[in-house]
Amino acid sequence: MRLDIGDDDLRYVRRERVPDLRPEEPVSKHQEPLITPGSLDRRVSELRELAGENRFPEIPRRQYERRQAADPSPTSDERHVRSRHHLQPGPNGIRLRSEEKALLGEAGRFRVLSLKDAAGSLYGGDERALRSDLRFLKEKGLASVDIINARRDGRSRPVERIEVLSLTREGEKLARQSNSVSPDQKLYHGLVKPREAEHDTQIYRAYRKEWERIEKEGGANPRVLLDFELKSQVQRAIHAARKEEPDRDIQEIKREVAAEQELPFIDGQIQIPDARIAYDLDQGSRSGFSDIEVVTAAYRPGHLRAKAQAGFHTYISGRDAASISHQIEGEHHLLDHVFDL
Repeated sequence: MRLDIGDDDLRYVRRERVPDLRPEEPVSKHQEPLITPGSLDRRVSELRELAGENRFPEIPRRQYERRQAADPSPTSDERHVRSRHHLQPGPNGIRLRSEEKALLGEAGRFRVLSLKDAAGSLYGGDERALRSDLRFLKEKGLASVDIINARRDGRSRPVERIEVLSLTREGEKLARQSNSVSPDQKLYHGLVKPREAEHDTQIYRAYRKEWERIEKEGGANPRVLLDFELKSQVQRAIHAARKEEPDRDIQEIKREVAAEQELPFIDGQIQIPDARIAYDLDQGSRSGFSDIEVVTAAYRPGHLRAKAQAGFHTYISGRDAASISHQIEGEHHLLDHVFDL
């Protein structure tokens, strides 16, 4: 680095001689400096002023957005507002807010959440508070934030990116310890299928709408079974039946298993929803369930027809509804009982 320092910067100021006194008189603190400020001194002074005002070179917008997505760090003001000294230590000595406990619980139940949905449903739309808590959860190794590409389904449009949250293995353990989770409630960790993550985040959105309806009808204590668990239960039951009676007709076995699991059997197939919401009624004296399905533009008319016949409570986003309507010309009644996300 080259420093341009003029000759005037190196000029000394003559110091007047002081009488030879014993002891030597101290030099006044107001005395002129031996060296006049030069260009380097002025630059150091300017930098100190900038640092004191927290003024830094502007970061290009795209670079800033990438940094925020990779590490949503809060400002110093947010850290102060989100102080956790007043919180009681929980499992492993970690102090968690009620919102953080709920966030861990919902991410565990649904495997993946979009940050937009989490901010709206758990933080009252306060995204800054969410990002402050996410930074803490990430530092503790409890959660992970990823950026996924939204589906385009063959359509020519700009790629939309979505921030999603999932738990780590330690986060899953803490979610169960920190929440009043039913023993039969399955929790998940890790982002398993990024290509399906956008659809999976919509399941949580559909659940919120469906649960609002169920709660108004007196439902309480919800338990969620995702299609992973439902499929596992069906496959185990079929395997056990075939092992017990190897010569039995497979279609007969499937029909019986479908009835046992309270699932529709249509066109020789057991129809499995994206999620089943089980709940209590009358203070636990009765129970019920609701099966929900999220339809996307990737659904074919036959697939959509089977889901409609199954009686699932079906949801679709406005974007997917506009796209799928072109595929089912003459059968638009298939969307008559489909709710908007």
